[in-house]
Amino acid sequence: MTDRASLRRLVPRAAAQAFADGDDRLTATLLQRARDAHPPGTLAWAVLERLLGLAFIHVQREVEGTFALERADALLDTLTDEQRLVVGRPDLDWLDLDGLDED
Repeated sequence: MTDRASLRRLVPRAAAQAFADGDDRLTATLLQRARDAHPPGTLAWAVLERLLGLAFIHVQREVEGTFALERADALLDTLTDEQRLVVGRPDLDWLDLDGLDED
């Protein structure tokens, strides 16, 4: 699963909705649950860990967020150049409801 659309589908719609609604605690909880459904060290885990880190930083939990970004980015840095072009660095735009597919 290395295409951007497949990776975006990892983001729970409920987490994106919670983020849009300003419910930061629910956003973090749902992203953590989604991340924990994937083995650590996998691309799916790294994408969700990075989004969780960004969500933490967004709500002024910089230390937790920074550590999450460091863990995720260390894995994302191991991607091939071709994979990096496809995946990029997930950002808070990945929590935009308009960018998610309807389930």
